[in-house]
Amino acid sequence: MDYTLAIYKSPDFESMAFDLVLDRLISLGYPEDLKQFKYNPIFPVRGLWFDMIYGNLLKVDGFGNILMGCHGLTFISPTEIEESYPNKFVQLNDSKIYVLNTLFNLPETYLIACLVDYFDKSSEYTKTNDKTGVKSGDVIMSYKSIFQDVRAAVDWVHMAGSMKKCVLENLSKYVENDPRIKTLLSQLRENDRKTFLLTNSDFTYTNGIMKYLIGEDWTDYFDIAIVDAHKPRFFAEGTVFREVNTATGALKIGIHSGPLCRGAVYSGGSCDAFRHLLKMKGRDVLYVGDHIFGDVLRSKKTRGWKTFLVVPELNHELSVWTGRRPLFEKLGELDSIMAELYRNLDGNTRSKPEISNILNAIKEVTYEMDHEYGVLGSLFRSGSRTTFFASQVERYADIYASSCYNLVHYPTFYFFRAPMMLMPHESTVDHAAVMHQKSSRRLQHQDSVGDQVRDWNKLNLKSTTFCHEEDEEENDNPSSSDTDNGDNNSGRPEQDDNAKVGVHNQENSHEQMGPSADVVVENQAFVERGD
Repeated sequence: MDYTLAIYKSPDFESMAFDLVLDRLISLGYPEDLKQFKYNPIFPVRGLWFDMIYGNLLKVDGFGNILMGCHGLTFISPTEIEESYPNKFVQLNDSKIYVLNTLFNLPETYLIACLVDYFDKSSEYTKTNDKTGVKSGDVIMSYKSIFQDVRAAVDWVHMAGSMKKCVLENLSKYVENDPRIKTLLSQLRENDRKTFLLTNSDFTYTNGIMKYLIGEDWTDYFDIAIVDAHKPRFFAEGTVFREVNTATGALKIGIHSGPLCRGAVYSGGSCDAFRHLLKMKGRDVLYVGDHIFGDVLRSKKTRGWKTFLVVPELNHELSVWTGRRPLFEKLGELDSIMAELYRNLDGNTRSKPEISNILNAIKEVTYEMDHEYGVLGSLFRSGSRTTFFASQVERYADIYASSCYNLVHYPTFYFFRAPMMLMPHESTVDHAAVMHQKSSRRLQHQDSVGDQVRDWNKLNLKSTTFCHEEDEEENDNPSSSDTDNGDNNSGRPEQDDNAKVGVHNQENSHEQMGPSADVVVENQAFVERGD
C-alpha cells in the first residue's frame, strides 16, 4: 500500500516525518537547538550506505566500490576515502553498514547527516582520536550511538508516534488521490485476475488510507487484504494468521485456516499459508511494491514471484536524462577521445599517452551531471558507473516504473519482454566484422557448428528449443518456484531475466501500442523499513 497504491506527497510527507523524529530525539535529551534543522529535499537520495563506525554516507556500486561519500554535510575527498577505505572498497557488513534503501529513509538520511555535522562542529565536543565519534568530558557520542538513537526514534514515530494520526488527519496534504486506482483494480478484476493487498500497516491506518483513495467499499476491489504482514518476515516463517473484524478493527481469536472470504481483511500470516489458501503458484503472481528488500528481493529470492518495483524517482531521473542530454553526450565524446589515444598501441609501446586533461574533464562533467539530480547525485548512477541500488533493481525487479498505475495503459495479457542486452564483447564488434579463426581440433569449420548442434539436438533433446516457456505451461507438476530457492550460484534470479523492463507512463501518448512502445529498457549495469 505505502508508496505503491498510496503515493505520499514529497517533500511535505518527508518534512513532517523529519520534524517528528527530531522532536523525539530532543525529548530523549538531544540539544534543543536541533530544532533549527529543516528538511532539505535536494540532499538525500536512496540506496546510500551509512558507515556507523566513521559516520560516513557512502554511494557505492554493485560490488562495494565507493563512488562518492560525505561526512555530515561535507563531501569526502578521494584521498580521505582511500585513508579510511583501502582501495576505495567497503564490504556490506551488518555490524558496520546500514543500507538506507527505502523512501521512508529519505528524512532519516538527511537527519543523520545534520547530526554528524552538528556534533563535529560543536564547540562543546572534540573528535575522538579513532575518528569514530565526538566527546565532551567523560561523555562520548559515537557515530554508531547517534545512528542507533535516530533509528529507534524513526521506529517509534512510525509505530507509536503521531505520524499516522497526522497523515489521517491531513490526507489531502500528504497523500496523492490518483483516480487511476479504481481503473487499474477494476481492469484486473474484469479480466479474471485475483488481486490482493499486502501491507505492514495496521488495519486502522490501512482502512483510513484506502477509504480516501477508493471509498467505503475498498475491500470489494481485492480478493483478500492482509494488514500487519511483518514483511520481510511474511516471506519466511511468518506470524499468526487471523481475521480482522472490520467493524471494530479487533482481531478475531484463533488462527484462521480457511477458506478465505472474498473482500475480507486478515492480519499477519505467512507466504506459505497464503499460497496454499489461494492455491497459486509462484510464477502466477506479479507482486508490486516499493521496498527493494522487504518487497521485491524477498518475494523474488524465496518465492519466485514475478516482481514490479515502484520507483517514484524515475520521473525526475528521466527528466534529467532527457533535459541534460548534452552532458551525457560530452561524457561519451571524452571516452571516445581517450579511446583514440590508445588506438594502434600494443605491448611494444613504451610512450604512455597523456590523458590527465581528459580525466579531469571527465571528472568535471561527471560532477556537473550528478548535481543535476541533487546534492548526492542520481539514484541509479554516478557518471558512467551504476549504483548499488541500480544493481539491486536489475537483479530482482522484472519490471519497474514510476507508478503501478502505468499498467492501465497496457492490456492485462501484455507480454513484457526486454530487447537483447549486449555483452561488452558483443557491443564493440560489428556483425559485419570478419573474425580470424585458429584451427580447432574439435571443430574444423566454424560454419558447421550450427549444423552439428542441430544434429545433436535431434538425437538428444525432446524439445526443439533451449527455452521451455511453452513447455512450462503444459507442466502440471508443482513449480520449483513455490519452494524456498535461496541464492543460486550465479547470484542472479532463476526466472525471467529476459523480462526486465521499465513501464513508462503513456498518459500523454496516443500512438498505437507495439511490442516496444513506451517501454524503458533497463541499463544492464548489474541492478528496514517494511512499510
